[in-house]
Amino acid sequence: MQPLAYRDHEFLDSDEARPVRILAEYVEPFARFKAEDIEDTVVFFGSARTLSREDAQAALARASHGRPTATADLALDEEVARAQKAVEWSRYYEEARELAGLLTTWSLTLGPTHNRFVVTSGGGPGIMEAANRGAADAGGKTVGLNIRLPFEQRPNPYITKGLHFEFRYFFMRKFWFAYLAKALVIFPGGFGTLDEMFDILTLMQTDKLAEHIQIILYGAEYWDRVVNFDSLLEAGAVGASDLSLLDRADTPQQAFDLLKGHLTTHHLPPAARQRREVPAIAKTRL
Repeated sequence: MQPLAYRDHEFLDSDEARPVRILAEYVEPFARFKAEDIEDTVVFFGSARTLSREDAQAALARASHGRPTATADLALDEEVARAQKAVEWSRYYEEARELAGLLTTWSLTLGPTHNRFVVTSGGGPGIMEAANRGAADAGGKTVGLNIRLPFEQRPNPYITKGLHFEFRYFFMRKFWFAYLAKALVIFPGGFGTLDEMFDILTLMQTDKLAEHIQIILYGAEYWDRVVNFDSLLEAGAVGASDLSLLDRADTPQQAFDLLKGHLTTHHLPPAARQRREVPAIAKTRL
């Protein structure tokens, strides 16, 4: 017997069914967020390649095993040099984990009515794992919006059961990053991190987001080398008000203080505590 169209897997995987798949990636997450009572989120972006300190130190030990111990010799060894850099970068993993724990511990004091400011990541390894791990350590719910990729992106084990989402389409994943977010913390990363950051900045600059979202660049030394925002201003490519969309932090406590201040001021008055009862598409300009 011919299956119903919405049960026909061959059809659902076809080019013709692309609109159905796109709609599913809107409707299914909306239903689950509502069922899990997720009011809003704080999103962590950053490199998928950042290792925990434990893993980075273990990798350095493996790379250094049996090698010369002289610093000059080690500096010439590319494998050891990469492992040393991974140990340096592991501070971002540990600090993302700490920040997510601070934020979650505070959010759990806001009352049992709804889950507020839930730590959310792209669901994969690296900084994403660190954020989910820190929130889980603190006893809170934590979201992973994973994307199917041929490499790197595997879901990490710290995502709350029922809040692990798999996306085929980047733009639908970005929708869910943006719609529920009240703040973003952007740790050092590569092309994907830059893409996500500038996408949100453009939406804010052009008033396409219904909520005021805070953006924190974490790690000033890295971001000042990677993106020269002052040059953009000097060239007239952006305005001073555009750069005011960015805050900066270099420690978990500093980032947490910025987040707490912003979230308390902009998103904890009585009107902001009302539950979202209408479909998301009706409350966003995206």
